Order: sequence, then structure tokens, then C-alpha cells
Amino acid sequence: MTLVRLEGGRSGLRRVLCLGAHSDDIEIGCGGLVLELRRNRPAARIHWVVFSAGGIRANEARQSARRFLGVRSREALRLFSFRDGFFPAEFADIKETFEQIARDFQPDLILTHTRDDRHQDHRVVSDLTWNTFRRHPVLEYEIPKWDGDLGRPNCYLPIAASVARRKTRLLMQGFASQRNKDWFSPETFLGLMRLRGVECRAPGGYAEAFHLRKVAIGW
Repeated sequence: MTLVRLEGGRSGLRRVLCLGAHSDDIEIGCGGLVLELRRNRPAARIHWVVFSAGGIRANEARQSARRFLGVRSREALRLFSFRDGFFPAEFADIKETFEQIARDFQPDLILTHTRDDRHQDHRVVSDLTWNTFRRHPVLEYEIPKWDGDLGRPNCYLPIAASVARRKTRLLMQGFASQRNKDWFSPETFLGLMRLRGVECRAPGGYAEAFHLRKVAIGW
């Protein structure tokens, strides 16, 4: 386990791996962190992987990654077309994909689904993250849904109100295919970030929350 140094420099945050089961997961779970990272660490290299993105969802993933990452999205984005809802049945093939990702990119920080997520695809991605990357800091992000599985995160990133609003605006612009879902709304995303902001007393009132299962402390 390696200590994450956000201040930059030789041992700082230079390579970030974002993993999402579906086209909108990364944006929902850690879109604010990505926007803050682009602003505060513009030289950081981001590798953005979506495991289930076919048809219109692939187009949405490309356009959304471009909005969040800018021109760097061309080299950052990797899309796969594993069957939505069937990740446990495709475990072996997804594992092979993880091994290829690990050969191609060695991150300083990994952002992935939380292990206790009730969505089966999310859990597979989380489990394979820990199975594949043994020496890397991992932050597990949360996805609101009807399952009521948000849990009690123990790591927070305070974000400015403007960043929270921008993240929400980009989500609504980027994923028209999801707008018919009753939970996919500005109120959901802003409300969750506002609640997490209360929990960590964020100066701007908003925050994203993560589950940090292991951390090494350095002098």
C-alpha cells in the first residue's frame, strides 16, 4: 500500500485510474474529484475505463468523458461491451481485461465502486480492482440507487458549490438515456453531495464521499 500525496511533486499524484461498470458511474461517483483534479493537477494523467458501454451508451460515454476531461479524453478513454447486469457470468473475461489494464497503466490512485454496492456489476468491478491491484491506494465511490446501500463512508473530498453544480449539469447533459429513471435527477446528485458536505463540514457545503479501506501513513 502506497501513501497518496495530493500535493504533487516527484511522489505526488500523477496517474489516476477511474473504473466504472457503466457509462455514467465514474461521473456520478467521482466526477467532482475529476473536475478538481483537472483544475489543481492539470499534468496528472487519467485513465478512464468503462466496462459496459454499447450502442447509445458508448456514445454517451465518449461525449461525457470529453466534457469532464477535455481533449485528453481521446487517449484516456477505454470502452468495453460486457453485458449489462451479467458481470458475474463474465467474470473470467473481465478479469483478463483487468490484467491487461494493469500491464498498460500503473496508477498512483484508483477510483472504483465500493465493495458493498448491491449492484452485481459494481461489485464485480470492485472485487477485481482489489484482486488485480495489490499495492495501490484505492478509493471506492458511491452510487445512489433504490437499493439503499450508500453505507457510511470514511473519506471525504470537499468541493466548491460551483464544482458540484457543474458536475450535476454535465451529468444531465451527458446521459439523456437515463433521464427516465426517477433517481437520475439534479436533486439526487446535489442532495447527496450536500449531505456529504454536512458530514465533513465542507467549507463550500458540498463533498464527495469514498470508502477508504487501507492507507499507509508515511513520515
